[in-house]
This record gives sequence, C-alpha cells and structure tokens, in this order.
Amino acid sequence: MSLTACGEQRGTDVAANSSTTSPSSSSSSPGASPYVEPGIVDGAPHHGDNNAYRRSGEMSAASAKDAQKEADRIEPVLKRLWGQKKWDPKSVRAALLELGYEEERTGPKGERLGGTLTVRTMYPRYEIDHNVTPEGALIGLRVHDDACVTAFVQKTNIEVRTNGPFMESGCFEPPYGH
Repeated sequence: MSLTACGEQRGTDVAANSSTTSPSSSSSSPGASPYVEPGIVDGAPHHGDNNAYRRSGEMSAASAKDAQKEADRIEPVLKRLWGQKKWDPKSVRAALLELGYEEERTGPKGERLGGTLTVRTMYPRYEIDHNVTPEGALIGLRVHDDACVTAFVQKTNIEVRTNGPFMESGCFEPPYGH
C-alpha cells in the first residue's frame, strides 16, 4: 500500500493489476480542493487571483508596436554596457539618457509629473539568513499609458521586453510577496 498526495491509502490488486482505494483506511486530512481555477493547469486554488498584481496590463496594437521600437533602441545599448561590464544604475542611466529619454519624475503622492525613464537597483533577494541586492540595473521606460519597455542588465545577462504597466508598480514587475 502507498499513500497518495491527497492522504488516501492505495493498494494494488496484483491479480487484476489495478489500483484500488481502501475506504476504511482514509486519512483525517481533507485532501485536495475540488476547485480548479480557470486557466490554471497546476497550482493552488486562487493562484491567479493571489498573483494578479504580477500580471501586466493589456497594450493596444499601436502601443505594442511603439514599445517594440523603443526596445529595439535600448537593447544594443545594454549589450554594449554588458560587454564593457558596466551594469551599475548610474552608468546605465547615463547611457540611456544619451538616447534622448528623460528621467521620470513623480510628485509627493506618486503622481507622474513627466519623463519616461526609470533606472534603479535590482530587487534584493533573501539568501541563507539575509537580503542581498545583486549588482545590476532595472530599467523601466513608459512608452504610453498602456505600454512599457522593461529591461535589466546584470553580470550574468541582459533582458529587454515589452509589456503593459503593472497595477501597482508601473513598468516594473513587482517582486514576489507572500
């Protein structure tokens, strides 16, 4: 007999070569939820709802096209910086400002006051017993209200992609929470 992930004991009828569930040996645990969230193949119930803050907004076709044009301008600059081993936010910001972008400015309540470019440090991550902030820069370029270029450059690699803005964090994909 073996225990399933749901806590049921299963036995194998060797003669019939089929699995059977023994009702008299059921566990006190309730088992897996019968609820399966639409669009989620494997995951906890409400996984999509719980991670909605990590989904970017929709882009119009025209905005997506404009965002791709800007991504195509940014990518060679990041590749050049990566080749020069310059991935600190100050160097990345300076190189991207040379393309004619203006730094995004916000007011005291978070309202946007102008500019489209934000370059910041990487998100910290927890390692063993403390947070570590990796070397590198995160880049967010707001192309339109519904379109962004999101990128990063770090010691190991670079990435440039287009996406709609995130609900709470603008062009930057928010880090995982719990």
